[in-house]
Parts: sequence; structure tokens; C-alpha cells
Amino acid sequence: MENQLRSVPRPLVRTNQWFIVLSVLLTWITKQEWLLLIPLLAGLMGLFFGFNPIMRLAKLFLRKHPSQYIAEDWDQQQFNQTIAVICLAGGFISFLMNWTIAGYVFTIMVAAAAFIAILGFCVGCFIRYQWQQYQYRRSLDK
Repeated sequence: MENQLRSVPRPLVRTNQWFIVLSVLLTWITKQEWLLLIPLLAGLMGLFFGFNPIMRLAKLFLRKHPSQYIAEDWDQQQFNQTIAVICLAGGFISFLMNWTIAGYVFTIMVAAAAFIAILGFCVGCFIRYQWQQYQYRRSLDK
């Protein structure tokens, strides 16, 4: 069996990031916290079932074969999606419980991270890299 690296075409990742940013902005504008459930449920489906409906829909609009786009690492995307799901869930639950400040903190974090990633710097990648470096240094001490 050949060891294949799983990847995600960058346009699909960008679509998911834009969807998160726009969902958060729409939530703030309309004060309808249930809007956070859309990217939250899509993210959960991606994590648990490997099927993100936002990315699947965006895939229909790709003009080239997925392998012809810049590839993003699957494991890194799963890590990033985990952080996004935690922040979206924290924001949704906080808004539901009228913990408005916590709701804004969680949603600002996820929207800012997604927007910064769109601009080219992946906060989740930085966090994961630092965590892996920490684990490596700890393994040397044993």
C-alpha cells in the first residue's frame, strides 16, 4: 500500500475561511447567534466525517482538477478546523447564555484567524509548529 499525503486544494480552504469570516460578521450585524451554527456544523462534519459541505459545494466550482491547485496539508487543516470549531462553539454558547463579551472574544478570535490566513499567515500552522517543536524538545530530554 502506497503512503499518500492527503491534501486539500487551496481554493476550498479559502472558501471555508471566507465562509467563517462572513458568518461571524453576519452574526454580529444581525445579532442572530444561530448563524454561527452553519460554519460550526460544517466544521464538525469535516472533522468527524471528512465531509465539509461548504468545501464540497465549492469543489463544484473548481475550474481545474483539484490536484492542479496549491495543496494544503490535510492534517494541518484538521488542526485548524478543530480550533475554529472550538471558537465557533464557544461563541455560539456564550451568545446563547448572554455572555456577550465571551461571545465576541471567541468570534473575534476565529474571524481574525481566518482573515489573517486569507491574507497569508496561518495562525493555526504557527501554533501547531510550536507545539510540535515543544514535543520534540521534550522527547530529547527523556
